[in-house]
Amino acid sequence: MFEKISFLSFSNLIRNRSIQNFLFLAIIQSSNVLISIISMPLLIQSIGVDQFGLVNLALSVIILLNIVVGFGYNLSAPKDVAVNQKNKDALSHVVSNVFSGKVLLASLCALGVFVAVFGLDLFKEYQMILAYSVLLLFSEATLPLWFFQGMEKMKLISIANIFSKLLFLMGIVLFIHSPEQSKWINFMLGAFGLAINLFLLFYIHQILEIKFYRPDFSSIFKSLKSNVLFFFSNLASHISINGGLIILSFFSVAETLGMYSLAERVVMVLRLFPALIIQAVYPNSAKLYQSDPHSFYRFLKNVYLRVLLIGALISFSTYFMAEWIIQVLAKEKLEESVVYLKILSAVPFMACLNVGNVVMLLVADLKDLLFKASWMMCLYMIVVSSILTSIFGGIGLCYAIISTEFVVLVICLILIYRRNPALIRGFYT
Repeated sequence: MFEKISFLSFSNLIRNRSIQNFLFLAIIQSSNVLISIISMPLLIQSIGVDQFGLVNLALSVIILLNIVVGFGYNLSAPKDVAVNQKNKDALSHVVSNVFSGKVLLASLCALGVFVAVFGLDLFKEYQMILAYSVLLLFSEATLPLWFFQGMEKMKLISIANIFSKLLFLMGIVLFIHSPEQSKWINFMLGAFGLAINLFLLFYIHQILEIKFYRPDFSSIFKSLKSNVLFFFSNLASHISINGGLIILSFFSVAETLGMYSLAERVVMVLRLFPALIIQAVYPNSAKLYQSDPHSFYRFLKNVYLRVLLIGALISFSTYFMAEWIIQVLAKEKLEESVVYLKILSAVPFMACLNVGNVVMLLVADLKDLLFKASWMMCLYMIVVSSILTSIFGGIGLCYAIISTEFVVLVICLILIYRRNPALIRGFYT
């Protein structure tokens, strides 16, 4: 009897839309990380360390431009899709405007890259690699992750993502054999991604019966204008989360950079957990907030308590397993890297503390507050990290990163309470 009840509870849990969203988003992120780890030694053996560095440098430029291409749609579009799930005409207009806006931004970014490379003669060491990497912009523009996230149907896109990454891995094995072929690496990544995305668009149009209308530039401009704060929030968050290594490079030698980079990469993967939770529960939270606020608060509280429990487990496990993790990844004992990882192990739990606040900011459409919180966090991180790193080196940077997570929690609480105290009272009381 007990086994039957347990099975039914587990079955109901798996059928929960938010749980499914989280699981499939986790599969997508995990497959991306795994393919990256597998492809790294293959590429280094094929094109050499120097060209591998240039390929990654070009990719980092494209990732920054992809924030422009995304322009906050990853935060606004899932909500618009979730709210209009049952209205196919309204949903068709949302889908058409988002795709048109992202393709327009990708075209402008691609034009900017070509002007910089061929007109201004910039990025001299990796011009052709960067030029061929432009296809990644259109892969990002046509990626319908936000659509399936809003529809709470993540299974297909998670399978499609894994398939495109496996095609990329196969392409490396079959076609990349010398340094001269390095320009094709990012091109293949973009080409396979774009091909799979076009298949998904066909599925959306034919199977889900979503129409694609001609671009309505007034609607596109309106959506871009409404997403400006989301865009700058994403940009600030990108700098806050990924800027530590750049700051450390001004004050430390290459060996310290390597030690810190290894620990940081582990923590950044673990830090994906609260971000995935936010993306997973956002569509359902948006619907509940509009239809039944009481159910919204109850739902978010249940999610929040579980997130804190799992976040604490992740942080404690990372702390006690730090030496073993570094040993497995580096194939040798790196005591300095272990110290960094033990300090940074608190980051996943600290990030989980702010999950409830971020969801409330999103569902209540408080874009201006999210913008303020992101840039206040960014400025705090840059100032404090620079000071502590200059005095204490890598350890100072670790403590600066942890304090940033706590400060942004306090900032969000104060901003939400000042604008909408009912949200804070509804969730925390």
